[in-house]
Amino acid sequence: MIPKETRSQLALDKFAASQPQLLDEIKDLSAKEQEQQIQWAFDDQAEEQGIEPWELTLELIATSPEELRAMRLEVHQEVAETLGMSWEEYCSFNEIEP
Repeated sequence: MIPKETRSQLALDKFAASQPQLLDEIKDLSAKEQEQQIQWAFDDQAEEQGIEPWELTLELIATSPEELRAMRLEVHQEVAETLGMSWEEYCSFNEIEP
């Protein structure tokens, strides 16, 4: 599985590579401004799909449906821990099948 620390950048890189028109439009901007524009376009894409940016990240980097499911569950488990909820309670509340 892809390490959590590299997931966002890998997804942004894949997203940018699939957007040649965007890359052409922002080519004259500074590197920082280019990164910002790519992030905004990425967030807009997630919104258009009706999903959160973290979900689009996982969809772009997963190499199989099984890996996508495992990474999604991992994120949900972290959220449950952060909220102080038991995994069973969290799954029930969010209609997730572990």
